[in-house]
Amino acid sequence: MKKKLLHALISLTVTASLLAGCSPSSSDTIAETDKKEEVKENTDKAVDTGDATKETTLTLWSIATESDSFHHAYIQAIADFEAANPGIKIKMETFENQSYKTKIKSAVAANELPDIFYTWGGGFSKSFVESGKVLPLDEYYTGDYQTQLPKAALTYATYEDKLYGTTFTTPVSVLFYNKKMFQENNVKVPETFDDLVAACNAFKEKGITPIGISAKDTWVLAMTHDALTLKSVGPDKLSKALTKNGQSYDDPDFLDSATKFRQLVEMGAYSDGAAGLSNDEATATFYSGKVPMFISGSFLAGSIQDNADNPEDFDAVSVPVCSENAKATDFMGGAVDTLMVNAGSENKDLAAKAAFELARSISKYGYLDGAGIAAWEKDYDDSSVNALSKKIADYAAKATSFTIWFDTLMDADDAGEYLSLLQQLYSGDLTPEDFTKAMASQLGN
Repeated sequence: MKKKLLHALISLTVTASLLAGCSPSSSDTIAETDKKEEVKENTDKAVDTGDATKETTLTLWSIATESDSFHHAYIQAIADFEAANPGIKIKMETFENQSYKTKIKSAVAANELPDIFYTWGGGFSKSFVESGKVLPLDEYYTGDYQTQLPKAALTYATYEDKLYGTTFTTPVSVLFYNKKMFQENNVKVPETFDDLVAACNAFKEKGITPIGISAKDTWVLAMTHDALTLKSVGPDKLSKALTKNGQSYDDPDFLDSATKFRQLVEMGAYSDGAAGLSNDEATATFYSGKVPMFISGSFLAGSIQDNADNPEDFDAVSVPVCSENAKATDFMGGAVDTLMVNAGSENKDLAAKAAFELARSISKYGYLDGAGIAAWEKDYDDSSVNALSKKIADYAAKATSFTIWFDTLMDADDAGEYLSLLQQLYSGDLTPEDFTKAMASQLGN
């Protein structure tokens, strides 16, 4: 239970209200933040709230549910902001990752966005910006914000040279593994695709399912596929194909990647019944030592500390290289986790400043919790951060390239079709050849 008990005690939660037509999971909550621990003493960052006797409430949407590794960071960031700004309340509504992608698109179309909302930068939010529903933030990105948050970290929140969001973390995909299970079964930690296949065969011979995965939550399935594809085709070719920049997806390297992915499926590398497993259910098999490997984002390091009985048994390495087109230092990831502001908010200035203040604090607390790599300057003691998170942060610091995940880099419509095609590839309803041709058709290349 560890940190979860503490985190649960510092937040009041009620059931989240949902837009018609959306069906988030029962874990969706609204986190109210009237009383919380560890309140900051410094109030020099307070936002001018006007009439101090009048309480103003800003609504924030996020995917930081109670089971999410960033939940505590959001709760503490909100507590800090409210303490520094008397008369301002932040009402956070949280939603499960997959259902939120539908909800946020519907909210943009219906003009029903909250004051501040979590989203993914890059292609995912491009249509939101083009619709005029998102507030430009250039005039607010000043002073300490510019000093502590590099402009380069805001690449995926910048459209047509204008800033539309702020970020807090720089996640990357890695291969997490249970080093105790590898040692006990005398299995080599994989560095190449051939090593990965050999490791899978070695575990299968022992009656152990090698790799955990959720095919029900398609973003988990995609995180595995995307990382293997990057390590097959290389960052330049991959980015050009997904952004429709002169590279066809119907290409031998992409076909090789899809073929390798199907090879793992067909050899039984992944968990039985993965099509019906949620991310929480799939990761539980990893935390409990039932499967020795799991490809996911760096945020899983924090979840391991919270959920595994013996966190010290776990480690991480770069996703295995699948061809000479890529290097171990090429990573899927980047600063795409973004807070944006509703252009129609009745409190635009306050919401914009709150977005930056919250992002800065979430960056800090998320890193201290081991939930993610800090995007903002670390001007605080981080000696308490677990070794696994620090190791992944070091990987990111030495990366030679970052390529954001497919469903974030592509336009939203293309991303939706990609996830559908990927599920069909996983289930065997599409061959690797059909998958690459369908992707090329969808991308118009």
